[in-house]
Amino acid sequence: MPERALEAAAILKTFSGAVALDHVSLTLARGEVHALAGENGAGKSTLVKVLSGVYPPEAGQLRRPGERLSFAGPLDAQRAGIRTLYQDDNLIPSMSIARNLFLGGEPRTRLGLIDAGRMHDRAAEILRDHGVNADVRRPLRSLGPGAQKLVALARAVTAGAQVIIMDEPTAVMEPPEIETLFRVIAEQRERGRSVLYVSHRLEELYEICDQVTLLREGRVVHTGPLTGLGRLSLVSLMLGRTPVQVSTAQHSGTPEQPGDPPYLQATGLTRRHALADVSIELRQGEVLGLGGLLGAGRTETAKAIAGALTLDAGQVTVAGAPLRNRSITGAIRAGVSLLPENRTTEGIIPGLSIRDNITLAALPRLSYFGMVSNARIDRVVETFMRRLRIKATSPQQKVSELSSGNQQKVLLARWLAMQPKVLLLDEPTRGIDVGAKAELQDLLDELAVNGLAILLISSDLEELVSGCDRVVVLRDGAVAAELTGPDVTEQRIIAAMAPAGRRGDGDTRAEARDARAQRSPH
Repeated sequence: MPERALEAAAILKTFSGAVALDHVSLTLARGEVHALAGENGAGKSTLVKVLSGVYPPEAGQLRRPGERLSFAGPLDAQRAGIRTLYQDDNLIPSMSIARNLFLGGEPRTRLGLIDAGRMHDRAAEILRDHGVNADVRRPLRSLGPGAQKLVALARAVTAGAQVIIMDEPTAVMEPPEIETLFRVIAEQRERGRSVLYVSHRLEELYEICDQVTLLREGRVVHTGPLTGLGRLSLVSLMLGRTPVQVSTAQHSGTPEQPGDPPYLQATGLTRRHALADVSIELRQGEVLGLGGLLGAGRTETAKAIAGALTLDAGQVTVAGAPLRNRSITGAIRAGVSLLPENRTTEGIIPGLSIRDNITLAALPRLSYFGMVSNARIDRVVETFMRRLRIKATSPQQKVSELSSGNQQKVLLARWLAMQPKVLLLDEPTRGIDVGAKAELQDLLDELAVNGLAILLISSDLEELVSGCDRVVVLRDGAVAAELTGPDVTEQRIIAAMAPAGRRGDGDTRAEARDARAQRSPH
């Protein structure tokens, strides 16, 4: 049996009574690259922070052979040989590249001063081995985000880390930088160091990882070798569905095509590292589902349509007219409204009342010659509170005091008060109870019947199947499939989510690498 480098045993972590990690166990062997995967909210980031000393576990143990580990903070974890590369690296942009590499461990002269010459020479040598060729005396911000990630990796390796945790390291990297990253990871494996690799890009897991642990809703649902675990099976386990082999052949029937022309057309939406030539159409009275795993580009597509994401290329047309003012304001004026995924940070304003949250965006419509009509506001608020059945003591109650489901209804009321023609909903039922979820789904059906065009982003496969006329599935920022009629099934959605390559057992690293190369636009 391989020697253990780090073990998490029955880790429990809660936040305000909600269980984030439910007795999670993970064993990382020496010289192993271990994948940690799961959908949004599965508990990956929380587990990484427990292993890194950011969060103390409430129950369970961290240990390695002959030693139980207890961290008072991240510095303790670093002293124990555990280094973490977060999505937002803990680097100092204004400081030189060399200082960032050696921060806290700079070469010193006999007098205890920093030996700048030796530091610069050594930094240049180390970073060349990590694919970074730059003047190490320049500020770190002079490098691109991918190169900065490689500097963070070089810092972890230089510090002698025996366990390196990488959280979505390739999110901002170009293909050559990814190749360098994978080469360095392979070198660390050969030297007996261990890597815990967190990524939503499943083909990368097959290329570089030996083992995988899958989390869902704070629990371990699978752990074991990646060899022999097919991609379709992996995706099914992540989503909590029974793996079913599905033919990839096109449906033999002729999908029903609505006679009305598309009301909204998004064509060739492209943004580096996020979207690759995404095109979708949406008709009035239609609910179009947008599916895909975490990182597939669902939220980015909705934000691009709503003018909240800058694009490198692409066009959005509403009612036959191109959106030339590529901004949130321009989209709203064209009748496009977005209900964001994170209602706490991007939606509600907690300190304001229900009344103010509902009418915030519609104030110009509810005023005469710049004068706000309180009577008109009250009528609108009363109408939507009754129509959406918002449970509150009064319109003056603070929105922060409402349940999650009622907060979501308040946000929906805000955008419906704008009388939109197109409504983009990003995970509208996430985190709300069953009753509120059913009410929202009934409301969406009613709105569609009345002619509203709805784009519904959801991680809930049952919601996509039961609530949508068509489903577009994204994978790695591109359209993987469009399902219509009899093809709108959970099995076909899962099959479309699985990465390119064979979906059966025995996927090889070469196949994963080829798939990634074909997907890259560069």
